Amino acid sequence: DVQLVESGGGSVQAGGSLRLSCVVSNYSPRYMGWFRRAPGMEREGVASISDGDQNIYYANSVKGRFTISNDKGKNTLFLDMKNLKVEDTATYYCVAERYGGCKLLPDWRNWGRGTQVTVS
Repeated sequence: DVQLVESGGGSVQAGGSLRLSCVVSNYSPRYMGWFRRAPGMEREGVASISDGDQNIYYANSVKGRFTISNDKGKNTLFLDMKNLKVEDTATYYCVAERYGGCKLLPDWRNWGRGTQVTVS
């Protein structure tokens, strides 16, 4: 079974930083990304990246503050978050698939269970 396991969430003060990680098992995706869902809100695409880093997309709300990257050798996806704001509080989900392209739409085939980020 495909497994996506996120880690790195936590509580941080506004202006702080966190690094999220997602380890992918039993799968070799060409596209990966991060989504988030705040309480009472719809899922929001945060960032996505294609194999070889040829395409990288960010939501306008995180541009300049978040950086997506991957370590292909370790099958791990990262999201470096800086200058965090209270409105970044959400559960963050890792996504991955082989087809469908690099996108911020929520129609991804594989999802992790999420990691909570709380900014106060």
